[in-house]
This record gives sequence, structure tokens and C-alpha cells, in this order.
Amino acid sequence: MVDALADDLRAAAYTTDGVAGLLGAEAGAAFSRGSWWSALRATDRATPERQALAILVRLFLLGAEEPRDRAAHAMPTAGVDALVANDVLEVTPHGTLRAALDIRPHGDGVRDFLVVSDLDAAVRPGAVAFDHVLGIGSASVTLAHAVVREPVRRALDLGTGCGIQALHLDAHCDAIVGTDTNARALALAAATARLNGMSWDLRPGSLFEPVAGERFDLIVSNPPFVVGTGALDYEYRDSGMAGDSLSEKLIRQARDHLEPGGTAQIMANWIVRRGDEDGAWRDRVRGWLADTGLHAWVVQREFADPISYVSLWTSDAGEPPEEAARRGGVWLDWFADQDIAGIGMGMVTLRAPRRDESRPPDQVLEEITGADEGLTGPEVAAFFARREYLHDTGDDQLLAARLSTAPVFLEEQSLPGPDGWQTVGAAVRRPGGPGAVLGVDEVSRALLAGCRGEVPLGMLIDLLASVHGVDGDALAEAALPVVREAISRGILYEAE
Repeated sequence: MVDALADDLRAAAYTTDGVAGLLGAEAGAAFSRGSWWSALRATDRATPERQALAILVRLFLLGAEEPRDRAAHAMPTAGVDALVANDVLEVTPHGTLRAALDIRPHGDGVRDFLVVSDLDAAVRPGAVAFDHVLGIGSASVTLAHAVVREPVRRALDLGTGCGIQALHLDAHCDAIVGTDTNARALALAAATARLNGMSWDLRPGSLFEPVAGERFDLIVSNPPFVVGTGALDYEYRDSGMAGDSLSEKLIRQARDHLEPGGTAQIMANWIVRRGDEDGAWRDRVRGWLADTGLHAWVVQREFADPISYVSLWTSDAGEPPEEAARRGGVWLDWFADQDIAGIGMGMVTLRAPRRDESRPPDQVLEEITGADEGLTGPEVAAFFARREYLHDTGDDQLLAARLSTAPVFLEEQSLPGPDGWQTVGAAVRRPGGPGAVLGVDEVSRALLAGCRGEVPLGMLIDLLASVHGVDGDALAEAALPVVREAISRGILYEAE
């Protein structure tokens, strides 16, 4: 039945481009913002050759009911009786058909996929089920963008859910293992794999239990990381572990399942207690990393106060207001008892040392919150390469290197004064680079402007020292930390 359904969906051009073409730019943009009426209107106006596509969009994306004959027209190979029998469609009290699952196109810019999940609360009123399987959400998309896409032999998708991460892994991983505590998630992930002509090793179990004794070149995880009382209300968000202990355990245990040189990328949440809002969260997460021996880049992307955090997760569940208020109240009381000021949300990337590597663990923890500073796979890979370069390159080597400045903008902050605008601060920023900003003064901005890959850094520093009438060695001592920070941020690099 799954193969027959895949044939029907392909025949109707049920793809990201197909749906976008049917809806049009304006209705498609409105639909992406959660306004559906214009999308429904677009399907009503579909041409005869697009009728099958319009019916599929109405069923699987818009939650509309369709007469049996129209559903049969859109899926003639699978057949509506088989689809009802296999819980893909269901019969309404009116005798019409509606979707029992969310099946939607999803693309990575190169390939087009089909993703199977449960319908969310916006489509099916009422609270979602305990074993509800989330579809494509902001967290899963964030993780997919951040994963390093270098070819590897074995990958682990821990907490696979609907299989969205495994879909992306398939292009660059020889073998994929997916795990989940939710049996329904594993069933829908298997359907996702089958619809896309893929095969994954799907296993039930919690944390690393299903892969005990195994190691992987790449581990990705968007687990049920929600910070709470330890109650297990919904499998997609709750681990049954109190506080942020799930995130802690994943980070502490990852080392035992990474091949030398392997990478783990984990979506995580962590507690920020009152008085620690100014960055002490780093100490908490650094404690989780302390005995792992792993290199790490931990980025806090957001901070949510208790009410915002609880509201986010109670709204996703689709509970009636009275039940959401009751559950949210218990949750907030627990936050207050634990002296929690809010929750940090972000990405933890871990890198195991190579077999021949002797450098100590290099662990960077920082806040990067800019909307245009999201992590991408190439940026993550480049970050770790730059950190290794800095460790392996001594000051004398650096002074002998020819450095180039990446394409950057110089940004100045000025205030009006008696003599006109006066510059009070300046920074260089590499567009699109997460955290790729560096404060500069007159000398360092001149140094960056002079780094064109033509002369050794030491010679350039000597020239600047002569111009400014300062000692060359003293300027080099002051400049090298700035140069190293610029390299770390991808603002400077060694020219070929």
C-alpha cells in the first residue's frame, strides 16, 4: 500500500514545487504563516490537470474533508479502501473522507521528500495523543541545517520521530540507525523511509540503550528535551526525567558512542536559575562536558522566561484552556520551587578527538541570537577546523603566515557631538557567519584592511608599528590575540 501511495503522490506532482505552484506565491506565503483560507481558495480554483494535486493538498495539508470519489480520483493506485484500512484516511460521520496522517512534501534544495507524521492540533481540534508524532518543526529544521554533511560510514538519529533527520542523512551516510521510545514514531518513520525508497535500521529504546557498545561517525538528536517536573504527558516532548537531565545525559554519554573524529549534534535545553541570567548557564553546561574529553561548540540561541516556555509547549499539545491552565500552573509552580529564571535553548556540537590527536579538549560556549546567524553545516565544520588550526599554529608560524580578510563589513557606531558625528565604537562582521563579529580599534581595523594574502603578518605589523611610532614587538604581542580571535570567527584565514 505504501508503494502504491507513493506512486499516486508522484503522479500528482505532490512535491514542494508542485504545491508551491498550485498555491501561488501569496497564498503559499500566507499558508506558511498559518493562514489557510487562501490556500483552500487556491485549491478550489485548480485547473483540471491539477485536480489530483489540489485534493491531496486539501486532505493532507489543510485537513479538509473530501467526497470518496474525489479521494479515489487522487489516489487510484492505492485505493481509498486500503488507505482507510491502513489508517491513512478515515471516514467522517458524514461519510466523507479526511486524512488520518500528515503527509507532506519537504525538500533540501536538491531532492524532494515525503514526510509522514501525525496531524497537529491546528488541523485536528483537541489535545494530541500521548504517542503523538511531531512533523517538521522549527527545531527539526534548525538541526537539519546545522548538521555537517560530510560523507560518513555510520550515523545515528537518536529520537528519530517521523524520520526527518534520517531523510537528510541518507545522502551522505552509508548506514543509518534510528531510535525512539515511541513505537508509533518508529512505525511512521518506517513509512517515511518506504515512501522515499530508503531503508533505515529502526530500533526501540531510550537514550543510547538500543545501540549499547556501538559507535558512530555522526550522531544527530532532536530528543524530548523539554525541561519540566519529570511527568510523562506526551512522548514527543517529555522524557520522564526531571529538569534538564535528559540533555545532560546525552552530552555525558555521547563520547562512548563516537568513533575517533566523530561528531554529535544535539538540540538541547538547560536550566538558568535566578541570578545566573548573565551567562552563568555556561558553567552548568560546561560541567556536563567536563569529563567527556570532547571538543565542543555550545550555542545558546534563545532564552525563554517560564511563562513563555510553558505557553509554547502547552499550546503545541492543543489542550482545552482549562486543562492547559491546570497543567501550566503545576509546571510554573515547579519552576518557582526550583528557583528557575528561564530556559536556555540551543545546539550542542561535540567532536571526538582523532586517534593521533593530542590537543586538550577545546570547548567554546557562547550566545549567538541573531536571526541571520543560524548554524549551518559548513559553518560548524569550518569552526572546528579553525580551532584546530589555531591550536597547531604557534605565534611564530602565525607571524610568518600570509593572512587574508574574508568579505566583511565595517560597522561603526557614532554619536553627535560639538564637532559633528564622533565614532564611539566599531566592529567588523562577516555576513552569515554565526558569532562572526569582532570589535576593532584604529590599529586593528588597519591590520585587517592590510591582510590581503600578500605579505607575512609579521611584516604587516612592523609596517603598522612604524606608521604609528610604536615598538614592533609590543604591537605584535597586542595584535596576536586579536588575530587569533579573528581567525576563530572566520574573519581572517591563511591564504593559499
